[in-house]
Amino acid sequence: MAVRVERYRFTVDDYDRMRVAGILTEDSRVELIGGEIIAMAPIGSRHAGCVKRLVHALSLQLAGRAILSVQDPIRLSRYTEPQPDVALLRPREDFYASGHPGPGDVGLVVEVAETSADYDRTMKIPLYGRAGIPEAWLVDLAEGVVEVYRRPGRRGYRQVDRHGRGSFLSPQAWPDIRLAVDEVIG
Repeated sequence: MAVRVERYRFTVDDYDRMRVAGILTEDSRVELIGGEIIAMAPIGSRHAGCVKRLVHALSLQLAGRAILSVQDPIRLSRYTEPQPDVALLRPREDFYASGHPGPGDVGLVVEVAETSADYDRTMKIPLYGRAGIPEAWLVDLAEGVVEVYRRPGRRGYRQVDRHGRGSFLSPQAWPDIRLAVDEVIG
C-alpha cells in the first residue's frame, strides 16, 4: 500500500501565531507564499541602496497622497502574505495598525531583485496580478531594467513593459509622479 504524503499549508493566522510564539522573529527573513514558509534571499547592498533610492524619490513626490510601505506584509489571501520591497498604499487613518493591507489597499508593489529576478518574475509578480493589485514593478538590477506589470487577471498580469536606462516610470495610480530608471537602478 502506497503512503500518501500531504503537505501542511499554513494559513496567515498560523503564520501570525508562529511570530507571537517566537518561532519566527522580526529578524526571520521569510514570507508566506501559498501556505509555505519561504526563505527570502539576503538583502545585498545594491538591493538595499535601490530600495532606499525608491523610498526617497517616491516620498518626495507623493506628498501625503499614499502611504509608502517598505518590506512590510500584504495579505493577498488566507495562505499568502508576501513582503514586497516597496508598496504604495491608499491612505488610512490608522496607517494599517489594525491589520495588514489587502489587495484593494495597494496601488503599486515593487520587488527589487539582485539575485532573485526569476523567482520574483515567475512566483511573486503573478501572485500580485491574480490578487488584483493593479500594478507591479520588478527592478532587475542584474539586467539594468525595470519591468512594469499592468492589467491584472486570473493568470497574473496581461501587460508587461521593460524600461531600460534613459526611460522614465510613472505609476498609473499617480501619473504625475516621474522616476528615471537611471535613478532607480543607480
